[in-house]
Amino acid sequence: MKKVWIALSAALTFMAQAAGNYPDKTVNIIVPFPAGGSTDTIARALGQKMGEKLGQPFVVDNRAGATGTIGSLAVKRAPADGYTLLFASLAPFVVTPHLMKTAPYNAEKDFDYISVPVQAPNVLVAAPPQKARTVADVIALLKAQPGKISFASSGNGASDHLSAELFWQQTGTSAMHVPYKGGAPAINDLLGGQVDFSFQNVNAVLSHIRAGKLHPIAVTGDKRSPALPDVPTLSESGVKGADVYSWQGLAAPKGLPTDVKAKLGQAAIDAIHDPAVSKRLTEQGLEIVGSTPAEFTAFQAKESARWKALIQSRKISID
Repeated sequence: MKKVWIALSAALTFMAQAAGNYPDKTVNIIVPFPAGGSTDTIARALGQKMGEKLGQPFVVDNRAGATGTIGSLAVKRAPADGYTLLFASLAPFVVTPHLMKTAPYNAEKDFDYISVPVQAPNVLVAAPPQKARTVADVIALLKAQPGKISFASSGNGASDHLSAELFWQQTGTSAMHVPYKGGAPAINDLLGGQVDFSFQNVNAVLSHIRAGKLHPIAVTGDKRSPALPDVPTLSESGVKGADVYSWQGLAAPKGLPTDVKAKLGQAAIDAIHDPAVSKRLTEQGLEIVGSTPAEFTAFQAKESARWKALIQSRKISID
């Protein structure tokens, strides 16, 4: 028994020393999407600044595929030592697990949540040929041609798709969902008039709106977007209960030492509030959040329950 206690004491001492020295080597941030997208861009900006603050490189590792589950599963299987992190949009955290009958991870049980650095509402935009300019115009069009008006999304279960589903549910309308393999091809076809409308992330279409190529009709936030102050919210336009924010979060494998989680959480908050980082991201239409680990954990549970209810009621699946 004495030997067991000595071994346990030595292990606890080692863990305490390891946590106290953290990080003493490169930290990998797995992004479960391709390079060049908004999640990847935010991860790189955040990781660079966190690395500067903690004294070790934070390197982004893109592991795309299977709606974010490949990269998420890799993080689940990694040691819970703070050297492998997951940076993803809301989909892997609160949507995909409810879309798949056999998801390879449990979002509530397999991750420790560190911080939500940023969020952004989606914006309902009309393709150039469309004459609709208000939410009332869109609703009237959908009711006149049920199931025939097309809405593009970046894929089944993405926030732009779920925004549309929520909009149709709350307005008693129906339309044709056209899923693409990513936001870029969806936006390209929207610009070309091959599809009629889309609920796109504000930061993804802001330049096209400012150039007059896409017309903004309403944003999905609970308040107007600072990037589009003249565009009303859905709620202002008479559609209640359809507030949606797209967000990105930083997480780690379950079992992260408490002090390592605290150190990472503070570094993420400091990084996102760094003037150069926050200025760069807000100019793209993103809103700074910088939540604590406790706040993100509570938020994840709330968001997961919300999207699970919508997915079940609308019978959405990717299997």
